[in-house]
Amino acid sequence: MDGQMIHETKAEWLAAAHKNVLLFGMSGLGKTRISSILRDGGWFHYSVDYRIGTRYMGEAIADNFKREAMKVPLLRELLLSDSVRIRSNITFDNLAPLSTYLGKPGDPAKGGVPFEEYRRRQAQHHDAEVSALLDTPRFIERAQEIYGYRDFICDTSGSICEVVNPENRADPVLSVLSRHLLLVWIEGSQDHTAELVKRFDRAPKPMYYRPEFLLDCWNQYLAESGRMPGAVDPDAFVRWTYARALAHRQPRYAAMAAHWGLKVAADDVARVQSPEDFRALIAEALEKRAHQAA
Repeated sequence: MDGQMIHETKAEWLAAAHKNVLLFGMSGLGKTRISSILRDGGWFHYSVDYRIGTRYMGEAIADNFKREAMKVPLLRELLLSDSVRIRSNITFDNLAPLSTYLGKPGDPAKGGVPFEEYRRRQAQHHDAEVSALLDTPRFIERAQEIYGYRDFICDTSGSICEVVNPENRADPVLSVLSRHLLLVWIEGSQDHTAELVKRFDRAPKPMYYRPEFLLDCWNQYLAESGRMPGAVDPDAFVRWTYARALAHRQPRYAAMAAHWGLKVAADDVARVQSPEDFRALIAEALEKRAHQAA
């Protein structure tokens, strides 16, 4: 750890009047499950993806639905006469509207989005994610002052490592977050990664990539497949890209934990069943970190 965390020791953590924690790591390793357990146990749950999909991209998501609805004569007539309303019903547990809007590049006949439009939506997501992350301290204050919550959990997007530079000690996002929350990486094993790849292969989903990484993957895929951009199978491309994206993200997550926080094993996280279990897990991780630093 290059800098100081808000809780450096097990004793500080256990004695803290307010426990503010940010979970990060690959999607599918338990961030939202733990956040739900803590929410049910009296913690305030701030979902970055939910904030992105409502506050920052809600209008774009709804407009995309309307654009598709306008292609259907009956719905077009009803929309133009203001007889129906179309909106996103995004929830903490259902982020499908956000994923659907982000889309996948490739053949429109297979549900794909033209690559330049896809890049535009990726850029929108980047800006929205940064804004949603920077909103976190304000939500900590609101949770305490308005609603009387003592403890706060920030459930981040799997792409947090793509919108920050963990090697930069002046990173404008991480420097803000680390002053208000304890940053905790849920570290998966090679077995977890293999399972995530299998799960993704069964149901490929849209995700955010760093612009240079995306462009490199796109150009490489076009060269290897021999396909023109408009003929790319969207699911085939995101399947091809997924394992590469996980490998790309792993060292970035590790650097975030090394320079800005601490880590816990995904297997240990899977055993957490209550807020008390979670507090004990973080206490153990802080103690282990202190011994390693000694």
